Amino acid sequence: MTTKPKIFIDGESGTTGLQIYSRLNQRDDIELVSIEASKRKDANERAKLINAVDVVILCLPDDAAREAVGLVSNTRVKILDASTAYRTAKDWVYGFPELNPEQREKIASAQFVSNPGCYPTGFLACIRPLIAKELLNSNFPITVNAVSGYSGGGKNLIKQYHTFHEQQAGAESIYPYGIYGLQFGHKHVKEMQYYSGLASPPLFIPAVGDFEQGMLVQVPLPLGTLDNPPSGEVIHEAIADYYQSEKFVQVVPFQDSTLLRDGTFLDAIALNGTNFVQVFVFANDTTKEVLLVARLDNLGKGASGAAVQNLNIMLGFPEELGLS
Repeated sequence: MTTKPKIFIDGESGTTGLQIYSRLNQRDDIELVSIEASKRKDANERAKLINAVDVVILCLPDDAAREAVGLVSNTRVKILDASTAYRTAKDWVYGFPELNPEQREKIASAQFVSNPGCYPTGFLACIRPLIAKELLNSNFPITVNAVSGYSGGGKNLIKQYHTFHEQQAGAESIYPYGIYGLQFGHKHVKEMQYYSGLASPPLFIPAVGDFEQGMLVQVPLPLGTLDNPPSGEVIHEAIADYYQSEKFVQVVPFQDSTLLRDGTFLDAIALNGTNFVQVFVFANDTTKEVLLVARLDNLGKGASGAAVQNLNIMLGFPEELGLS
């Protein structure tokens, strides 16, 4: 009988860790290994577990993730890091299998894989095909307007949100994301620029919505600045062709409004509980304006679902195992 691969989630009590655990705990093809609650901060105990399993999934803050990687002494153990610590680091593979035709094999053969951020997943799903197919050049000025459920900020933001919401007597709204949304410099920008192929960072304005889970990433393209702007349909065809064989990227038909709520609203929570990202293309060729929108579950394809997908690839399992 083949031994089941052992998986240790370091930080399984956090928002992302709990989601990953709930997905993996239902499976009988792997063995989950947990650390005693009293020893979660015991470096010796963590090092023992980290080097005794097949894959470690790090669901920790950046500094703690770096500390955990420093405990690795077994060259056979694979590390999947869900923090931002190594997303553009040398010798780490970026865990977005749909990024390009070679990325999946890189993930499968890597010892160190960095799970993508939720905002970058939506952004790259929209922009990477257009840069790769040279419909946009690397110097094209890109802006990104995105809204995420408040669960995207982890336990602290969830607590802050509930406190604020109670003080406002349940008033619903969308809030620019504090220092990162109003003073720029969000930690995901470097990742977004690096893997999109842009020469300059995109102007990124994130916001938190009055919902726990779900996400919309909007990328407006003022194509009138180009000498020979592509039509909206050409852009849509390029994106659809790029993802034609992908299971988890759904390119919605051009200008399709059938997936809008009441035919009017693009519902940010429609993909909650899935590992899909949907890409929409809307255009006005007269004004040479195009709007790209990615919709995903920020805790699904934006975090925990993506981690399970990457884990499956790293273990040589079918990608869809444990994913809806």
